[in-house]
Order: sequence, then structure tokens, then C-alpha cells
Amino acid sequence: MAKAMTKSQLVAALADEMGSDKKTASGALDAVCALITREVASGGSVTLPGVGKIYCRERPERTVRNPATGESFTKEADKVVKMTIAKALKDSVNG
Repeated sequence: MAKAMTKSQLVAALADEMGSDKKTASGALDAVCALITREVASGGSVTLPGVGKIYCRERPERTVRNPATGESFTKEADKVVKMTIAKALKDSVNG
């Protein structure tokens, strides 16, 4: 399995793809990440064409069990960030 791309590798590849320098690419990446974070945190969703949709979903209060002790307890309702992968990306991975 291939290693995950680091931020510096992503910035270098983005700069190459944009025909720009690394500082500009880093600023663009940081701006996109900030926009996605702000939108999802406010309850919205972001669709990245060809990649997928990032959104926040609320989970209700539920009973969970500690696997180490076997103790059951109630976990409060919370929110989780989810991502649905686009069909185009799935198809490109599966050939």
C-alpha cells in the first residue's frame, strides 16, 4: 500500500499543476481547507467535483459499551463529519 501524501508533497504537486510557486499553492490549499472547515462547521456541506461531498451529520444519544470493562453507559448526542466519495473517483480507482 502506498504511503499517504504529506502536506509539503501536496503543496509541491499543486504548485506544479498550477504553474505557480509553492508559497502561492500553500496559500490556496490553506484557503480551501479553511473554507471547507467553516462551511461544514456551520452545518453546510461542500461538494468537490470528481472527489466527493463533505458534510456534518448529527448522531442521537445512544447506549454504548466500554469493550475493556463491559460497562454500558449513555453517550450524548454529537456531530460527526462524513464524506461521500464521488462515483468518478471510485471508477478511476477501480479502473
